[in-house]
Amino acid sequence: MTSAAVDSTKGPGDPGDSGAVEAPLTLGEAPPKALGVLDQGALWANLGVSLLGFSGAIALINPLGDRPLSFVAAILAAVVGSVIGTAMVGLAAIPGQRTGAPAMVLLRGLFGARLSYLPTVLNIIQMLGWGAFELWVIAQGAQAIAGSFGVEVPYAVWVIVAGVITTALTIRPLGAVRLLRRYVTAGVVISMIWFTIALFQRGPAIGGGSWEAFAPAVDYVIALSVSWVPVAADFARFSRSGRAAFTGVVGGYTIAQVACLVLGIAALALVGNDPNQVWDPFVAAALGPLFFGILVLRETDQSFVNVYSTAMSLQNLLPRLDRRIISVAIGVLVTLLAIFVNAETYTGFLGLIGAVFVPMFAVLAADYFLLGGADRWDTSETAPSRPLMVVAWVLGFVTWWMLAALPTAPEVAWWTSFWNGVRDALGFVPQPWMSASVGAFLVAGLATLALGALRRRS
Repeated sequence: MTSAAVDSTKGPGDPGDSGAVEAPLTLGEAPPKALGVLDQGALWANLGVSLLGFSGAIALINPLGDRPLSFVAAILAAVVGSVIGTAMVGLAAIPGQRTGAPAMVLLRGLFGARLSYLPTVLNIIQMLGWGAFELWVIAQGAQAIAGSFGVEVPYAVWVIVAGVITTALTIRPLGAVRLLRRYVTAGVVISMIWFTIALFQRGPAIGGGSWEAFAPAVDYVIALSVSWVPVAADFARFSRSGRAAFTGVVGGYTIAQVACLVLGIAALALVGNDPNQVWDPFVAAALGPLFFGILVLRETDQSFVNVYSTAMSLQNLLPRLDRRIISVAIGVLVTLLAIFVNAETYTGFLGLIGAVFVPMFAVLAADYFLLGGADRWDTSETAPSRPLMVVAWVLGFVTWWMLAALPTAPEVAWWTSFWNGVRDALGFVPQPWMSASVGAFLVAGLATLALGALRRRS
């Protein structure tokens, strides 16, 4: 028998309802089906453009540190990685639309109610970190613009301003999505076109390089996209159809992310591939402060999504607590983290946590779409534990780190040392053509299918 945490077949917000409908306050209330494909497309297009994407393009160009890609290879890696990654996010959105359940509540059907707490806690840690990091990015971008006019505003002031805006958006999340569609997206598109013309007119030196590091570059782009898997259902649950949710994710995010990475490659080429100076060409362009300011302001949608999804994750643990109370508390916490915690130190740990979601999605997709899970998905508070699904997830996670380019950040040296030791013990040396994302996905998915076959026999 299948039971659900929410009843998505009734309640306010059907397609004919007023555009003023809002997200429910507790987990037991039905989510309104208020978002169409344009709403979803605008949301995900804005998420695909990030100030971090400009500096992060260095990992696309040179993922191994000593074998940079050619420009053509880097662009193709961006396209391939974005399509694969966003397809995963789009598929992860469909169960959320069908069940009406947020992402972490959806995992009750995969792992059971109690076992779903493990990925929920990991996701809360990840989202708090990314939320704080986004506020740090916004503050840095605002300082760069103010500095171009000779104005000095303390970093903490910009963080607090961004934190207040972020928290306000989470109070009315569906209103925030409609705001993005109606107003912000147009400004972002104009800004991106303006900077594309301005940067490429300067003739950035983007020749040379090889195809040797193509697979690790694709892995990096997949990881950028798949990091949104734990968020997909949180907004897809409000979609009018699964097609609208899937199309909005894949279409909006893929186009925006590829455009963002291309601009990042051009900007890096103009500053000698120095990520610390990647914003300089944007601010120095004609009308640069204006259009870069639009992108900085738009960055609040990233922090908004992170804070809102943290609240949705906490509702898996505290289903009857008002999401507005949770959102305000998380907004204050994220703002304090951004002010007092070294964001650059925390990113090393975020990379470790983020690696759990490719294999987790593979398990979800195999069980939900291929093993008949859609007909028996139980998202109730009494959903029985399914430890075999955790086994498949762990196998995929191990595969990822056996194949992945290991992090070099000193804060996670212990992690790198551990996996180097495992590889040495097995006599295994990963090759540049091996894809950690593809390998982890295949192992976790195939393990799920095998365990499903054993379950049916028993």
